[in-house]
Amino acid sequence: MEELAKKIAPLLKERHLKVATAESCTGGLIGHTITDVPGSSEYYEGGIISYSNEMKMKFLGVKERTLKEYGAVSEQTAKEMAEGVRRATGADIGIATTGIAGPGGGTAEKPVGLVYIAISADRKTKVEKHLFKGNRWENKEQTCRAALSLLLDYLEKND
Repeated sequence: MEELAKKIAPLLKERHLKVATAESCTGGLIGHTITDVPGSSEYYEGGIISYSNEMKMKFLGVKERTLKEYGAVSEQTAKEMAEGVRRATGADIGIATTGIAGPGGGTAEKPVGLVYIAISADRKTKVEKHLFKGNRWENKEQTCRAALSLLLDYLEKND
């Protein structure tokens, strides 16, 4: 993950872009990984760890209707989280994660390891669905890696 954060850093710096994170299932791991790179204060605005639905609504503007209709672990919620963290922080790019890290909490429809990762930038929001296999820590790591990869892919394609 560190290698991805180090690849992202110069791209954000040279474009003068700011990124912010809205994390649920990763519990701040993405923000931690980004800020492990010296100089990250130049491009990392901050993050909101929104574990509860109340936090998602209060600080990120996720609609109660979205949570009731689709659930916290959904494409729709990830999208609203990424857009909400951009609004809340004024960042150019918002990254959001919501999922089920495990070992409990999964259902037949939403199993352990199901994660949605969203990136919001340039008036567009893209959401990826993943189904990771691993223990709680491995699922969190894989989610962080996938989120940083999504950010790197965005930066490389939008130069």
